[in-house]
Formats: sequence, C-alpha cells, structure tokens
Amino acid sequence: MGDIYRIDRFRPPNSKYRPEDLADRFTGRSRPAPCCVGMMAPSRIDGGSPVVTVFAELTCPFTHVGLRRLVTRRDEIASRARFLVLAWPLEWVNGAPLDPEFAAMEITALRTEVAPDLFRGFDPKTFPRTTIPALAMASLAYTVALATGESVSLALRDAVFEQGVDIGDPSVLSAIANAHGLDVRDADPDAVRAEYEEGQRRGVVGSPYFIVEGVGYFCPSLDISHVGDEFSIRFDAPAFEDFTLRALGDVDGARP
Repeated sequence: MGDIYRIDRFRPPNSKYRPEDLADRFTGRSRPAPCCVGMMAPSRIDGGSPVVTVFAELTCPFTHVGLRRLVTRRDEIASRARFLVLAWPLEWVNGAPLDPEFAAMEITALRTEVAPDLFRGFDPKTFPRTTIPALAMASLAYTVALATGESVSLALRDAVFEQGVDIGDPSVLSAIANAHGLDVRDADPDAVRAEYEEGQRRGVVGSPYFIVEGVGYFCPSLDISHVGDEFSIRFDAPAFEDFTLRALGDVDGARP
C-alpha cells in the first residue's frame, strides 16, 4: 500500500503528448478562449486579482478538501482570488485510474483528522472509471470565464464526494454542463492532454499541486504519513494561514 500511495501522489509521469498543445489551444489558434489569459498560469488578472493555479485530479480527496477550505476562507476575507484548476489525470500518471477503495481509505483518514464535514455522500461503488471526459468539460468551462471554470471544477468534485454520483456517466456530465450553460458535446479531450503536458513542464509532482506567484506547493497545510494500511493526516494550521496569505492575495482590494 505504501507503493500505491507513492505512485498516486509523487511519481513523476512519463509523457506522450506535445507541450505545444497547450500554447496552441490557449493562444486561440485552435479555438477562441475568452479567459485564455488565465490558462498559462498567471499570478494576476482582472485588474490585479490573484489567480491560484492548481493541477489536480477530480477524484483526489486532498484536492476536494483543499479547494473547499480555500474557497471558504476566500469568501470570509472578501478576497478577489480565483482558482484555475487544470488537469492532472492520475490514470495517465499511473497508467490506471485511482482505486476507489484506496480513495476510501484516504477519505476515512481525512474525515477523522481534518474534514468531518466533508465526503458525506461518497460511495466507492459510483467512483468513476475515468475522469477524462469530466476534466475535458472543466476545461471547456474555463474557455467561457474563469468563474465558470472554477464553479464547474467545484461542482464535479461535489458530485463525486458529496452526492455520490458517477461523473463518468454521460447523463451526470450533461446535467452539470446544462446547469452552467455548457454543452458537454463541446468538451475536447485534447485540452486535457494539453493541460497535463503543461503540468509536466511546470514540474508538477502530484495532486493537488498549487502554483502561487510562480512558486509550487504540493498538498500545502497537510502533514501526511502512511504506515502499513493506515494513513495519518495532520492539519497544520499555521501553514494553512501562511499559504492563505500567499494564495488569496487581495483582501478588499488591498494586497496583504
């Protein structure tokens, strides 16, 4: 089990795709992208609002906790920051999808140590066999607006972890797409490949991997150890406060 944990979270991937794919797509040469300024991981847009870039897998429990905690804190302090969540598909990194029972083990530890309020609807039986179509839809949402992409990225994770539905099911994806004014048929799997390549270029080492002002952070604020068949996860409150200060930036329009 220790080897599985190491592979899922830490092993650098071997790539098959071209790094120029992301530049082609997000500079508008392959399709218009109204928020393309956000797609090369800038630190700020919209008159100085911070942008936090995150490379992550949709079925990664640590990403779900991290994003939810950061979104809650953003709203509490009235930050204008937005999250640009790009694809880091573990089924490509590892050559196989994340195992639902392994994810369940992670979730048990997270609920015990860190987030008892989350994962209430998680069901290993509805864990998706692939996340590529859902990741493609998230990428499509970002071509509409940064806020739309963020909303869809959060909704997809809520579907997995809070509602217990299979985001690999086309009907589930269609419902989420429709709720955000999207047509799931417009989603392009090549965008997922391009984002994955960009993550490799930036030195992403696992999910979630945050980039703030050009600096990478893997799974910030969680101290994770894995012994035998058990996880130990400790929430590092001072580290979370420090990362929040760095990541969320403007508070009521002023840089801290």
